[in-house]
Amino acid sequence: MSDNNKIATNEQAVLSMKRIINNVEKIIVGKQYAVSLVMATLACRGHVLIEDVPGVGKTSLVAALARSVDGSFKRIQFTPDIMPSDITGYSAFSPKTGEFEYRPGAVMSQFVLADEINRTSPKTQSSLLEVMEENQVTVDGLTHPVPSPFMVLATQNPVDYLGTFALPEAQLDRFFMRITLGYPDETAEGRMLERFKGKNPMDELGPVATGADIAAMQELVEKIHVHADINKFILTVTRYTRENADVMLGASPRASICLFKASQAWALFSGRDYVIPDDVVEMAHHVLSHRILMKQEASIKKITVFDVLDKAVKLAVGAVR
Repeated sequence: MSDNNKIATNEQAVLSMKRIINNVEKIIVGKQYAVSLVMATLACRGHVLIEDVPGVGKTSLVAALARSVDGSFKRIQFTPDIMPSDITGYSAFSPKTGEFEYRPGAVMSQFVLADEINRTSPKTQSSLLEVMEENQVTVDGLTHPVPSPFMVLATQNPVDYLGTFALPEAQLDRFFMRITLGYPDETAEGRMLERFKGKNPMDELGPVATGADIAAMQELVEKIHVHADINKFILTVTRYTRENADVMLGASPRASICLFKASQAWALFSGRDYVIPDDVVEMAHHVLSHRILMKQEASIKKITVFDVLDKAVKLAVGAVR
């Protein structure tokens, strides 16, 4: 879509989102819902954490999304020896100018794949905190803005795998959503085998949207109407997580804002210019589950974060009826 015909209406935004999703599905077969969640995150200027076992297509999904949008793309393979300066950049002395100059790190891109983020140290993980919150990095006292649109898509293996470091709460809270892919069903995996018989379809994947399209989409999401009752619905959900006796750390105010924005994006994707309670219910688990820390006693009682969220949503639904 050219700049002369960029997204101007909600209908065009939905078509653009579906065009990107269909393009990504040429690589990631049978995971339309997961890809839709990633698109909703992008439409909200957020970042996504994709958690699952190796080999289910986490990295391929991110690479396919980056190729579907005509924007810059960098991949960071997180390992125990990677340094924060590899990510944010560093200052180096230039003999030509006689001054220190900024050498950009891997985050200076529109789409950044933080591959296996939990295989590096907490110190290196924390180098992403500023850029994920403020869209800028600070090196030697000087700030450098990242290009727009900007999105970090991180993948991680389950934390009980060898060689992994659990992400700290502050880092998890920076991720707009956490999603899983899971194994494809037999039909989808069969279609996948057919597509990968010959040449890798990733090599032929081209862009179907531009950065300007994404920016316009993000602006439209912000205009989706949210009634005061929906605000109360969201607050009922998040406040329940803070007051539940089995929860050590409840959803933060940032989580409330993210749930608000995610509901706007899902409403737009559903073809509406207003949010309904079902949008909040649909987004709650994906936006909140990774931000809540359960007490140890909860695991003994076999109570999970999803049980808490189910109760929170049920309470909110009952309050609006």
